[in-house]
Amino acid sequence: MNIEIRPRAEYTSNYVLSPNDSIDPYFYITQRNRISMQYSRKKWFIKSDLQEIHLWDQNNEFSKVGSINFYQLFVETRLKSFNIRLGRQSVLLDNGRLFSDAPWAQQGRAHEGIRIMKSATYFSNDFFFLFTRNYNQEFEPTYSPVASNKYKYLFVNNFSYNSNKYFSFNSLNAIDFLEDVSSGALYTRATTGGRIEFKKKQWYYTLNSYVQFGRNQKGQKLFAYYFQPEIKLSLLKSTWRLGAEIISGSSSNLSSDNSGDFDVLYGVTWKFNGNMNVFTRFPNDVKGKGLVNPYLFTVIPVSSKLSLRSDFHLFYTQYPLLNNLGQETTKFLGFENDISLKYTPVKELEINYAFSFYKSTDTMKYLPKIQDENKLALWSYLMVSYSFNAVNSKHYKH
Repeated sequence: MNIEIRPRAEYTSNYVLSPNDSIDPYFYITQRNRISMQYSRKKWFIKSDLQEIHLWDQNNEFSKVGSINFYQLFVETRLKSFNIRLGRQSVLLDNGRLFSDAPWAQQGRAHEGIRIMKSATYFSNDFFFLFTRNYNQEFEPTYSPVASNKYKYLFVNNFSYNSNKYFSFNSLNAIDFLEDVSSGALYTRATTGGRIEFKKKQWYYTLNSYVQFGRNQKGQKLFAYYFQPEIKLSLLKSTWRLGAEIISGSSSNLSSDNSGDFDVLYGVTWKFNGNMNVFTRFPNDVKGKGLVNPYLFTVIPVSSKLSLRSDFHLFYTQYPLLNNLGQETTKFLGFENDISLKYTPVKELEINYAFSFYKSTDTMKYLPKIQDENKLALWSYLMVSYSFNAVNSKHYKH
């Protein structure tokens, strides 16, 4: 049994971030208390992660419970090369762009269903059969690990090959069945693509690309794409990553029955589009116009226990937004800089601090994230994670 206590204080100014959408500036504290238990036998084991999330904010003198829920609860076989996992489970595939366990979010992200896993020396091949149910809505929308999943049914195949030398490859194919909340109609959407990686000495190159087709939740005929090239240089005292993300949107010339809006499915956005999560819900946060995001990430290890990171982002829409007169605006939305510190004084304790700002252009007045485009949007947090092993009982046969 492992216990984790993780409080986090956050401060926001001049932009909208859940759970607040009206108070500015806004200060609040969340805390995740998680008890992880595992019971294992020779050929199978059971795992459960029970978590309770508390929320304190400036409108509430006392704390309130945001959620009491299972982050994970599953049984899994332990055979040599073929295994099955059944129940609620986290899903992290490849680099987390389309499927992530969302580790930074207090609630995390999980799915319910069956995972079939086949592995060998150089490759692994996983199949998922997942579904959603009608979950309790009292606390669920913000702090549930499963309530943000939009599908009714989801089938996924993930194939990974790693040569353990210079080359690796990941292929991901997903079909999700989306229900129209008003009509009850069920639409099918497919996402297919993958990522290749090359490594040579201190250089690393990767290309990530997907296409999406079928019909979206509105019933529109869909054809969309995602593209991410990146190069990384690892030096003795620093690491540099230069790349860009292109998330397709819909041109004004498209008919209302068609869509070019790529959905990043069930991954995380802060890892790729900035810690502030200005652009996190696609296509809503860019009004269906797509996003082009060049970035430069720098990591500097100050010591074995302390590291410094700086993320710099430029943001553009793929297609111009229209102003109140129906005229096209500039595609440039602004830039963001995230500065973060990670300190691990002992194995059980991790302290993270970050400060971020977003400088808007006038175009941001037509998007629902920045309250005043003429001012800096600010966000900062301090998070402490204390995790320790409470019970470790092993029985051996003599």
